[in-house]
Amino acid sequence: MNPAYATVDHTFTVPLDHRAPDGPTIEIFAREVADPARAGEELPWLLYLQGGPGGKSPRPSAGSPGWLAQALTTHRVLLLDQRGTGRSTPVTARSAARFASPERLADHLSHFRADAIVADAELIRRELCGDAPWETLGQSYGGFITLTYLSQAPQGLKACYVTGGLPGLTATADDVYARTYPRVRDRVLDFYARYPEDAPRLRKIADLLAADDVRLPNGDRLTPHRLRTLGLALGMGDGFERVHWLLDEALDETLGESGGGGGELSDTFLHQVMTLTGFTDNPLFAVMQESLYGQGAGPTDWAASRALADFPEFAGDADPLLLTGEMMYPWMFREIAGLRPFADAADLLAARTDWPPLYDPSRLAANEVPLAAIVYHDDMYVDAGLSLATARRIGAARAWVTNEWEHDGVAASGGRVLARLMDLAAGRA
Repeated sequence: MNPAYATVDHTFTVPLDHRAPDGPTIEIFAREVADPARAGEELPWLLYLQGGPGGKSPRPSAGSPGWLAQALTTHRVLLLDQRGTGRSTPVTARSAARFASPERLADHLSHFRADAIVADAELIRRELCGDAPWETLGQSYGGFITLTYLSQAPQGLKACYVTGGLPGLTATADDVYARTYPRVRDRVLDFYARYPEDAPRLRKIADLLAADDVRLPNGDRLTPHRLRTLGLALGMGDGFERVHWLLDEALDETLGESGGGGGELSDTFLHQVMTLTGFTDNPLFAVMQESLYGQGAGPTDWAASRALADFPEFAGDADPLLLTGEMMYPWMFREIAGLRPFADAADLLAARTDWPPLYDPSRLAANEVPLAAIVYHDDMYVDAGLSLATARRIGAARAWVTNEWEHDGVAASGGRVLARLMDLAAGRA
């Protein structure tokens, strides 16, 4: 038990496919957290829906996550490891390699979208709360899950708080990536404006990688296009600094020709790039990324890769060299060790045309569950325009638009974002 919190671990057995309750099952893990001084009280439940997809819930420690202390002043919190993550029958490269065929793996993975997570949550709610509804806090992808929850089981919800996660209700993967590339471009240019020395430094590293066969510690080749995926971090509050200080130690100039030539990439840099771009802990983030937008409107068909051709400023020889963001490309599943076992199954998921709808626009329009959402004006990951259009289509929804924080504002604000959302939902602000 963390001395700052009273915790109870829960494990639940649920169907892999909720439409076949007598079929195969998986385990779902969740950690109950309370203020030790109030652990014995009857407190309302707050279910935390983690961002992702493919991310496990945070592990509580003193002061982390930043919103938890605020939540525990009034609630008992349930930190859910969504199916396939953390301790919930995790989907890993090792487990994927055990499947007899790509078709079987793809079918298995099709049961890991928001609709299945909502069905899991309802089984858990009934076990913990009986008939009583609970509240939810959905960060990023957790907001997508929230709207699926409101579409499929609003009777289980008392109030919902969403941070940087209102999706376009009818937006296709093509719609999303047509908007994503310009936002990422602008963010990278802002990064270069803050750290102008990093633009030539990245070009130098990319040229080195194009000329030489540079290997990461796990044996993967580090290519210029894998280098560019470091831009995924730029949408967080500390993202600019994380990338800058990584690049600051990238080149070991003492290892060049005759002890002082062009330099080589440092072991520190190669290790960190392997970790940041390897998807070892969260392969579902890459595998399921585009399936978030599959709702029976045709295949997603590697939308981010197809959209790249529409933005020549992202060409590998463009000046300045632009990093990429939350885009997944087919090459990742052939070149990254942690994703290779998923390669053929990912192609099958990209070709799938029968994804069921995740949102019910008519039910959301008639929604009566209070929904308070923060929309980050400059969010690199979730388009603010789509978010605001969605907010206007949901009954009992209130949106707060701000540029005070980046995508991780709910954690970075130390509880202030969550407190204001709770006030909004309750009509106090």
